[in-house]
Amino acid sequence: MTEYDYEALGLVAGLEIHQQLDTATKLFCQCPTDLREPAAATRSFTRYLHPTRSELGELDDAAVEESMVEREFEYLAYDSTCLVEEDDEPPHELDDEALETVLEIAQLMDMNPVDQAHVMRKIVVDGSNTSGFQRSSLIATDGEIETSDGAVGIEDLMLEEESAQRVEETDDGVRYSLDRLGIPLVEIGTRPDISTPEQALEAAERIGMLLRSTGKVKRGLGTIRQDVNVSIEEGARVEIKGVQSLDDIDDIVRNEVGRQAELVEIRDELEAREASVGDTQDVTEVFEDTDSGVIQGALNSGGSVMAVPLYGFDGLVGREIAPDRRLGTEFSDHAKRHGAGGIFHTDELPAYGVTDEEVAALRDAVGVDPEDAVAIVADETEIAENAIEAVADRAATALEGVPEETRGANDDGTTRYLRPLPGAARMYPETDVPPVEPDPSDVPEPELLTAKVERYQDEYDLGEGLAEQVAYGKYMPLFEDIVADGVDPTLAATTLESTLTELRRDDVPVEALTREHIEDVLEMADDGDLPNEGVPDLLTVLAEEPEQTAEAAAEDAGLGGADEDEVREAVVEVVERNESQVEDEGMQAFSGLMGECMGALRGKADGDLVSQLLREEIQKRA
Repeated sequence: MTEYDYEALGLVAGLEIHQQLDTATKLFCQCPTDLREPAAATRSFTRYLHPTRSELGELDDAAVEESMVEREFEYLAYDSTCLVEEDDEPPHELDDEALETVLEIAQLMDMNPVDQAHVMRKIVVDGSNTSGFQRSSLIATDGEIETSDGAVGIEDLMLEEESAQRVEETDDGVRYSLDRLGIPLVEIGTRPDISTPEQALEAAERIGMLLRSTGKVKRGLGTIRQDVNVSIEEGARVEIKGVQSLDDIDDIVRNEVGRQAELVEIRDELEAREASVGDTQDVTEVFEDTDSGVIQGALNSGGSVMAVPLYGFDGLVGREIAPDRRLGTEFSDHAKRHGAGGIFHTDELPAYGVTDEEVAALRDAVGVDPEDAVAIVADETEIAENAIEAVADRAATALEGVPEETRGANDDGTTRYLRPLPGAARMYPETDVPPVEPDPSDVPEPELLTAKVERYQDEYDLGEGLAEQVAYGKYMPLFEDIVADGVDPTLAATTLESTLTELRRDDVPVEALTREHIEDVLEMADDGDLPNEGVPDLLTVLAEEPEQTAEAAAEDAGLGGADEDEVREAVVEVVERNESQVEDEGMQAFSGLMGECMGALRGKADGDLVSQLLREEIQKRA
């Protein structure tokens, strides 16, 4: 991977971290924050969304472009969602639990809460909100975190509602699920103090640790998302949305620096060539007898082939600007935003069924020379016309260098064009929710995870590795509650971090286990009503039959603690069955017979008791 002199390039980066809060109810209603399977939906409805004007009568460019493709949005509703999510009932007041959690986060980053928090509407017309906007409120400002390369300022801390979850594309648009819509979401925006990819990763890790220290954030895929703002001195600010994996942040920054640097070099080369972008043209006649499947398919459906001459662009449209992405890929992204499947360009032709003769005819039709390039779009006529205009606009931007825009993160660490950067016209006041006055005085500052690790070792006598697993694991809040109730810390820690992991690897549906299941099982074991060895078996039963209580499941499965007489009877039976081995090997037979005894008792007896009685019986016969 190419390394750059980031200081010389003038790299400036900032982060936006979006984290779901693990509250009992949603931000503006009393619905639970649990996710559902689409198959559980009780009904659906459809909407069409369009941008609205700000208080000053302005339209946001990003919202306008988003609305240019007419789409129908279908929403799945559940018995756990209500009219607030459907935008058929006004929102309720801000959730108290969510507000308290955000104030805890503010303390961890040394931020100043606002005197009064007002809810704003942020225009979003991609279908992810039934209302056409997202509700958001500024809670705190002016914080700071430390990294090994210096402090990174925290600009603002927002409390927002999570968007609806995208289920799938439909023939007419997109299908969304309302289960996620309205879950409280905290957004943390840093100042542009980050100067290397490594510092970006470290800052994100630090913020993630602080968030998890509250014990009040959701865990798992999709519950935290990172956006990255990146620019270099001769480039432009680019907002990269939806970085799912924290480990990808440094690669995202590194690749974006490379992309902008390449676009600057392309700009300089285009300037040296006195390049320009011509007018779009209909070149359908050139391809009337083509063997290209893509073009033929468009023409057979009554479509057209539209072209734009790119004077002085030869060899540059196909130039790589990021791993497996070229300037032509950027053009294609813009065409796709207007409904087209993509573009062809002369830097890659002849190919895809397009012949040398057709390329020559195309060049003649639009009047270009060998140092020029041509891009074409084949699709329904209206789509092709809009898409080729978008390609022409993007090509014109290449003459200027790096465009300011919002891009989406790809799985390979590269990015793709999404829409223009949003502007101030995107926000306007929410009149249905009264302002609140955040009061941090009664909000305790959470204990950092790093401090928890040390405390678990000192107070609970856990090893460093196990203490770290528990502190950083998703079951940390449950561990603390269980231990506070008197359960042995080692039993609780090993169950949460080892036993559940092993059961998951054995395909036991541990996600069906509730907090109450785990608490009840550990309390039974701690009280002596269930041997420690029976914990995995009882958790397995409850995972497969979650409607049962721990006590009932243990009784049905015969997992209650056996008394000493029952255990001795089982041990004697095993020893007698292996009498010749005991006589020959003596105590060396212990390991093999111990496993057989535990299997015979099926988790009904404590291992220490079985071990003691087995040793006694072997010694009698050895």
